[in-house]
Formats: sequence, structure tokens, C-alpha cells
Amino acid sequence: MTTNLQSERELLQMQANREEMVERIKRAVPEDGHAQPLEGLYLFHSSVPRVHMHTLAVPSFCVIAQGSKEIMVGESVYRYDPFHYLISTVELPRFSQITDASRERPYLSFRLDFTPALVDSVMIEAGASLPRGDSNVRATDVSPLDVNLQDAVLRLIRLIDAPAEAPVFMPLIVREIILRLLMGKQSARLHHLSLQNGNTPHIAKAVERLRQDFDQPLRIEDLARELSMSVSGLHHQFKAVTELSPLQFQKQIRLQEARRLMLTEGFDAENAAYRVGYNNASQFSRDYKSLFGVPPIRDVQRLREELLATANV
Repeated sequence: MTTNLQSERELLQMQANREEMVERIKRAVPEDGHAQPLEGLYLFHSSVPRVHMHTLAVPSFCVIAQGSKEIMVGESVYRYDPFHYLISTVELPRFSQITDASRERPYLSFRLDFTPALVDSVMIEAGASLPRGDSNVRATDVSPLDVNLQDAVLRLIRLIDAPAEAPVFMPLIVREIILRLLMGKQSARLHHLSLQNGNTPHIAKAVERLRQDFDQPLRIEDLARELSMSVSGLHHQFKAVTELSPLQFQKQIRLQEARRLMLTEGFDAENAAYRVGYNNASQFSRDYKSLFGVPPIRDVQRLREELLATANV
């Protein structure tokens, strides 16, 4: 009986927390778009569902106050809503889609970015009380949101309206959120950000190297030697964490950058292809269509139309 009563109280508290989060995010971001009211904290507002957007994930913790969203990494699809949170611990190319949003009930969400040094600091302070991380766990996942974690998120959002208090309380609340994540189901995943965790730093370094040199030919043997890993070991651990092979990862980074060049800097498809490292424009078009579903020109035209439509909402 006591357990049922406690569960009922928690459900009521979570509902009240969600309603307050909705009001505060709408006040901070009243129109479609995003804002960064505090360092590392981002709020999003969308009154319409969004088609797949190809972005580069950053190490972060994401909570939805209203609406729902899908994230695709490799061949895996992660769906979350106000009852679940998403965590990403490695910078990965991904597709994202807002699936539930309207003028009456807009999509409203919160994202908190992490740094390896901060996560490592919390892990060291917590010490042996934390479960051991698995270096081969995937870098992205969704878990149920509990009342304590949700309460910490709400207290962080409240600081937007208390600028004098934010410098003091924000670091404490962020550390609390990280600690709660480390003590929960996402503990192994957050170990990806630890500077001292097994082979994971090697994969993080491989990801960073591929991101920086995406337009250069990939020699997996050289990369493995640089990281003091075998070629097979690098392949296995890279795919276990990122859900992509190193070559697939590089290809997606190239294609996303080419898309950005065409959409925002006016490059045509051929010049964008060469800029990101392709030597064959036909191969670029085939790869582009395979990833984005349509040829480059049609895709960029569609994106421009969507951006114009959004601006007129």
C-alpha cells in the first residue's frame, strides 16, 4: 500500500514538473527555434513536425517536455518523449525527426552538453560507488525518466529566470544530473566520456581524427597504428560504440558537410563533392542519394522550401 501511494505521488509530481517545464521553455523560446540561455544548456521549440535532419550529435543529455522525437544512428532508431530521456556520449552523425508537434502543443525540449573533464571529475568524486563501465556499449540510448532526474532538470531550467543564482547553483545541479545518470542505467554509456576508461578514449580519438580529416583518404591501418590498436580491434570497438564502421562514419561526415556547403554556401554538387574529398562526382551522387534518399539538387531544393515554410509559420 505504501509503495502504491509513493508511486502515485511520484506520478503526480512528474506531471506537475512537466507542466512547469512546458511553461518555462515556452516563455524562454516563444517561437520556433532554439536558445542557449545558460552555458551548455539549450532549449528548443517547434510547432510543426520536422522531417529527418542530418546532424552531428554532441555528448549530451536530452529531455522532452512536450512532443516526441526519433533519432537514427546507423541502423538503430531511438524514440523518446516526456517519459524518457536520451543520452549521447560520442560525436556521431545521426538523423533526427520531430514526430509530434503542433501549434497548440509544440515540441519543447531541453539539452545539456557534457565535457569529458566534467564527467571524469564527478566519477572520481563518486569513487567506488559507481558501477564499472563497458567500453563496447553503444554511445546513444533512451531510458525512462525518473522523478529525481526530472526534478534536477526543472531546477536547472528555473535558473534561466534567476541569473544572479545561476553561476552558483548551475555547476552543482549539472554535477547532480551527471551523478544520477552514472548511478542509473546509463552508467556504462557515460563511461565513454571518462578520460580513464579502458579503450573508449581510443575510439573517441578515432572519432575526432575522422571528423578533422574527413576530406582525406582513410587508411585504417595508419589510424590503428596511431592508436596502438589492431585493425580488427579498431573495427570491432568503433562499430560497437558508434554503430558505424570507420568508413561509414567518414562517408556520413563527408556527405553532411557537402549538404551544408550546398545549402548555406551556394556550392553546386560537383564542387561540394570535391571539397569534401570525393574524386568522382557520380560516386558522390550515388552515396548522397543512398544516405538522404534523393539526389543532391532535389534534396537541397526540398530543404530550402522547408526552411522557407518554417520561417513563414
